Amino acid sequence: MTTTGNELPSRLKTILEGLNEIILQYRPEQVAVEQVFVNVNPKSTLLLGQARGAAICAAVHNQLFVSEYTALQIKQAVVGNGHARKEQVQEMVMRLLQLAARPRPDAADALACAICHAHMHVNFFPAARYRMKRGRQL
Repeated sequence: MTTTGNELPSRLKTILEGLNEIILQYRPEQVAVEQVFVNVNPKSTLLLGQARGAAICAAVHNQLFVSEYTALQIKQAVVGNGHARKEQVQEMVMRLLQLAARPRPDAADALACAICHAHMHVNFFPAARYRMKRGRQL
């Protein structure tokens, strides 16, 4: 599939507007994103970076706190192994979030990023929102 000059700005606009709508609807307090890694295909890496930039712009525009994590950090936080396979990430996300089925790989990556953020910033969240038992969050 080739991209014409007008397609890319249209896609980025769709991402930006779509995320603005989601932010207005769900009112998140923070955003966590995965840092771009250099892929085998430089064009794919560039397109991913542009989409990621649109997502960060939506968060910043809505005055949200943005945290960035490497794939290694995310996998380490979720699986305990920074070099875990996608299937391992999917399985751990399913278990940690008590999902009925494995999420698709992209959804699992996004959820894993959120889990990583929660692990890294557990003291950032107001304690009143979570039940605690013997120092453990329930």
